[in-house]
Amino acid sequence: MVALLTTLGIILFAIGLLLSIAWHELGHMATAKMFGIRCTQFMVGFGKTLWSTKRGDTEYGIKLVPLGGYVRMVGMIPPARERPEGEEVSGRPMSRWRAMIEDAREASYVELEPGDEDRQFYQRAPWKRIIVMAAGPVMNLILAVILFCIVLMGIGLPRPTTTIGEVTECVVPAAASSTTCPEGAEPTPAAAAGMRPGDRIVAINGEETPDWNAVNTAIRETIGPATFTVERDGRTLTLDVELIENQVVARDADGNPVIQRDADGEPVLDEEGRQVPETVSAGFLGIVAAQERQSLGVGETAQYLGGTVMDVGRAIVTLPAKVPDVFRAAFLGEERQPDSPVGIVGASRIGGEILSQPIPVLDRTVVMLNMLASVNLFLFAFNMVPLLPLDGGHILGAVWEWIRRGWARLTKRPDPGPFDVAQLMPVAYVVVACFLCFSLMLLVADIVNPVRLVQ
Repeated sequence: MVALLTTLGIILFAIGLLLSIAWHELGHMATAKMFGIRCTQFMVGFGKTLWSTKRGDTEYGIKLVPLGGYVRMVGMIPPARERPEGEEVSGRPMSRWRAMIEDAREASYVELEPGDEDRQFYQRAPWKRIIVMAAGPVMNLILAVILFCIVLMGIGLPRPTTTIGEVTECVVPAAASSTTCPEGAEPTPAAAAGMRPGDRIVAINGEETPDWNAVNTAIRETIGPATFTVERDGRTLTLDVELIENQVVARDADGNPVIQRDADGEPVLDEEGRQVPETVSAGFLGIVAAQERQSLGVGETAQYLGGTVMDVGRAIVTLPAKVPDVFRAAFLGEERQPDSPVGIVGASRIGGEILSQPIPVLDRTVVMLNMLASVNLFLFAFNMVPLLPLDGGHILGAVWEWIRRGWARLTKRPDPGPFDVAQLMPVAYVVVACFLCFSLMLLVADIVNPVRLVQ
């Protein structure tokens, strides 16, 4: 059964990734056609075509290598600038850089047909081209927001309640590697006072505690005798508790654990890959709150999304620094870091591992949706990087053309014409080569040394 669920999880997550890619390309194609640009191909994947069909001007299909997708639009590269009358042609041989540029320009005109004279990408106003190129990443952003809203506002997140889920038997510091009671350890205040799992704390020292944050704050701010009012089996009891000072997990203003970070701002991880929290000295009771799923409000959801976007941005910025670790994990047998980047194979494998875990189906569904939402958020942010052939590179070219033409109008100079994106094609080739090398490295690492949720 575990093998079956793992396989099913891999298939489902892979399908989710392919649908996310298709959704991205749909944004490009829909806006391109809206502005009258002819689209010749809508493809998910690269390499050999596995299946395709033609509808109108466009061929729709799936290719062998599922590492992305593309929409082919005619006239992505403008024609070469006409040589001024009287200018002599140099007799020197064409440089390799110039040859690459002209080869790219020539290839872009292979699919031009009669009637395409006014249906080319470069002919559209810069603001229209920006919309076309931004539409793909924005579609991923929209899908990510929808999935996160389903999880956060619909299903909800596990949150601590005022009900006691577990009473710790003895006092151990928060930084202790084991919760096993050492010989001679003193009982926790909760155990000494006779608190039990299932008790609901309704007040501390006469002050009502409507939620866990109120309970936690009151406990941390109190050292010494305290009075707890709890509900147990329909009865209201008053318990006298002697709170003590102990090392506990530090929390921010929202009640979230404060994670230790290294000099580079990266979270500190323990031997099992878990984030290590900071600790502070505060009042200590010795209970673990029971949790239940609670839906987040619009404000909390927006704050969560903002934090996730920041995390994705940091991940993209630090991605080059992780290349050596991936290389060593793929080819030198070194241990794969828990926060290592993963490719499509690795992400799908993690999806299979999630589906095979012995946890409630709802929890598995939430983790899968969260992962797919995070992938779409990454696709949005990564494609907005201003480098060709990424969408952000085309957006940057259109923005520069907009600025250049605006400045020409302002200074009453001749229109400089469309920005020649072909000039950046050698850079695009370098970016593609780096991306392919990194993708192959990730593929090897994901197969021979995968990231595992359960060690």
